[in-house]
Amino acid sequence: MPVKAYDLTGRTAFVTGAAAGIGRASAVLLAEAGATVHCADRDAQGLHATATLIKDAGGTAHTHHLDVTDREQLHQAVASCERLDVMAAIAGIMHSSPVLETQDEDLDRVLNVNFKGVLHSCQEAARAMLAGQRPGSIITMASGAIDSGRPGLLCYGAAKAAVVQLTKTLASEVGQHGIRVNAVAPGWTRTPMTERHEAAEQARTEALMARLSPLGRVGEPRDVAHTVLYLASDASAFMTGQILRPNGGVAMPW
Repeated sequence: MPVKAYDLTGRTAFVTGAAAGIGRASAVLLAEAGATVHCADRDAQGLHATATLIKDAGGTAHTHHLDVTDREQLHQAVASCERLDVMAAIAGIMHSSPVLETQDEDLDRVLNVNFKGVLHSCQEAARAMLAGQRPGSIITMASGAIDSGRPGLLCYGAAKAAVVQLTKTLASEVGQHGIRVNAVAPGWTRTPMTERHEAAEQARTEALMARLSPLGRVGEPRDVAHTVLYLASDASAFMTGQILRPNGGVAMPW
């Protein structure tokens, strides 16, 4: 059994991007803490695999095959939940290009998923929580990219910076109703999104990121999922509008 403050028994969580990586790890960990988890993703096969992991471990999972850029699909999925206590808006995509080579369609595609998809998720969650007249926790996924200007990450970094602003603004608007809104800004984490390079280049990149960390390693999805669980649970009851950085110490902003 989890420590009482982390116990989510009787609560319902909705996780976008649940088919792989941080989304999958978060969905599984929330279920381990006792939550009924609604898993959403556009990857049907990965979504099924996540739900199977949860059910095989004795948890309860429901799946929603959807695209977070489709507001109506997201609305229907959230509306199907009998109650909603936690929203973890984790779905995202990666794009890399130099500023001078970035096309409008590149920026639009990344903003549609990484910002507007999160916005839609937050809106649906807040409305459901307000209608249910119960406190809740909304968790957004930012990135370590908000703390640096790494070459090639204009689209991704700009979208994640917008997520931070959304998080703070929404937190100030719904806090009086007992709804908390916080963001997670992970450092380099070993996920399908970061494993998009050739094996040799991937190994060099991971080695570099590990050297930059005082802990001497890169992150694993479950490292970040534990931060999501903290924000979902009563352990973070006095926290809202904050940006948590599980990044191995690569960035240490004030």
